[in-house]
Amino acid sequence: MSKNKHVSETPATQMLRQHRIAFGEHVYDYVDHGGTGESARQLGVPEHDVVKTLIMEDERAQPLVVLMHGDCSVSTKNLARQIGCKSVQPCKPEVAQRHSGYLVGGTSPFGTRKRMPVYVEASVLELERIYINGGKRGYLVSLAPAALTGLLGATPVQCALLDG
Repeated sequence: MSKNKHVSETPATQMLRQHRIAFGEHVYDYVDHGGTGESARQLGVPEHDVVKTLIMEDERAQPLVVLMHGDCSVSTKNLARQIGCKSVQPCKPEVAQRHSGYLVGGTSPFGTRKRMPVYVEASVLELERIYINGGKRGYLVSLAPAALTGLLGATPVQCALLDG
């Protein structure tokens, strides 16, 4: 079973270990454009518990990180209003990669190349355990959501739109 494959260290796992954050490792077969639905299906976990890491930018092209339930989208209007910006939009993949240091599809909020403000959908913090990218495609780490606020200083926001 591929679930037991050892994954080499990433900047994300190095940061988690350095701060003594307990986490589980979950390997799955990365599928282009499969998103959180694919990883949730392969790992047998609710897609709502899989958290996607989105690199966005405000009207001044300042990058920020948004952590959202896998089965939801971000209301950029609501997000912009809550964080005091005129507008927020997703970065182009190559720009997101430059800011985070990670390949799109493998972006983790931990160990990013640039320090960026982090915003988390408030209900993510109510989950018992979340599955979030560990810094490479096909690799999620599971941990208590408290690490998002404790380690990343994530600010809770309410900007989820239910997909589908």
